[in-house]
Amino acid sequence: MYFISTMILLNNETQLLLQIIQMNGECTVPIVELHVIEGYSPKEKQRLGAALTEAVRFVVPAAAELVTVLIHDLPAQDYYRGGTTRSPAPARSDPAQLVRDFLTAMEARDLARAQSMLGEGFMMAFPGSGPMTSLQELINWAKPRYNHVAKTYQGFEAMQGLGDVAVVYCRGTLSGEWPDGSPFDGIRFIDRFEVMDGRITRQEVWNDIAELKARK
Repeated sequence: MYFISTMILLNNETQLLLQIIQMNGECTVPIVELHVIEGYSPKEKQRLGAALTEAVRFVVPAAAELVTVLIHDLPAQDYYRGGTTRSPAPARSDPAQLVRDFLTAMEARDLARAQSMLGEGFMMAFPGSGPMTSLQELINWAKPRYNHVAKTYQGFEAMQGLGDVAVVYCRGTLSGEWPDGSPFDGIRFIDRFEVMDGRITRQEVWNDIAELKARK
């Protein structure tokens, strides 16, 4: 058995300690200790614990149930940097949930709600569409292609991208109705979103609609 211990400074107010215990060369038991200024909600800590678990497993060959995450709250009056107490940075919103809410609003044609989730410089691209910068552009582009469409989701994956951008992928199948009234379903799709400061700034879509239409 041996131990590896590393201290990582995440930002000025957050420190993370990673310990890896190797047992007989067979079982790796990572222990992550995170020190934060108190103020984060239980739900935010749950997100943090899950994210740290997956981050460790991305590099360290350990089963999820062997990764231990310990989050220590520090009262603000007990934390000083530069001789001054500090406040915790607000938690970022869940980018995957934002994308879910956006897609739900779009499917319901609640364009005002969907628009409120878009950031400055928003751009989207669908197969064969070219860049579009407004939701109305999308509605106009889709109108001659199908009467309506719905998504069945098989999964959402969120990750940190470059800089402050979060990247969210969602995948599943499409169902709906062609302009002639005939139904379609089981069409595969993948959407890629970029999220910054709690707003969607980019959406890119891939699907098999063109291939299926070519068979009709």
